[in-house]
Amino acid sequence: MRYELYYHPTVQGRGEFVRLALEEADADYVDVARKYGKAGVPAMMKIIEDKRAARPPFAPPFLKAGKLVIAQTANILFYLGPHLKLAPRDEASRLWLNQLQLTVTDLVVEIHDTHHPITSWLYYEEQRPAAKRRAKDFWRYRVPKFLGYFERVLQNNGGKYLVGPRLTYIDLSLFQIVEGLRYAFPKRMKRFERKIPGLIALHDRVAKRPRVKAYMASKRRIPFSQWGIYRYFKELDC
Repeated sequence: MRYELYYHPTVQGRGEFVRLALEEADADYVDVARKYGKAGVPAMMKIIEDKRAARPPFAPPFLKAGKLVIAQTANILFYLGPHLKLAPRDEASRLWLNQLQLTVTDLVVEIHDTHHPITSWLYYEEQRPAAKRRAKDFWRYRVPKFLGYFERVLQNNGGKYLVGPRLTYIDLSLFQIVEGLRYAFPKRMKRFERKIPGLIALHDRVAKRPRVKAYMASKRRIPFSQWGIYRYFKELDC
């Protein structure tokens, strides 16, 4: 099956978690908005704004798989996992994997809100004082809670992968979390990494996987920027 991924063409964002799974599995897919340029975004919005659709997606990312249209990152990965052999076979383990991915979804919101704590409709410069407070609390309370939790789950599973004996999509997602935090908070992340040695080792193992390595070096990988989930502001990284 050829999958169609619909997401913004210039940011990694939430779509990157899906791209990493598709790339690792060497899946046949097209990143619609990127491939078709100016025509790709209208095609994406047409699906979202179709008032006749019985099950329209709320927002990107969403995936077309045959006649299915699947939205929400964790939901997409829950579907793709078994098809791409990035999920265990038994139901209990698949639900546990989905639970972990949903926790990543919560963490992504926390990361985004460090630079837009009041509203996404205002520029960062219009909410800088609140962002400074939010980033401080994020690193004092939220990062230790979230990453400490994933570190514990990893160690309880033997230290190599988070779920079962093989790589699953949650391992790819945590690779992306580490990558993003290193970009947005290089100083803070460098200091914190000693507290999560297992997750850092997992990141390094994922980075060496042939397909991930090739993807990271390709033009398919959108660079980090000041648009999206992870944004670098010097005053927040101290």
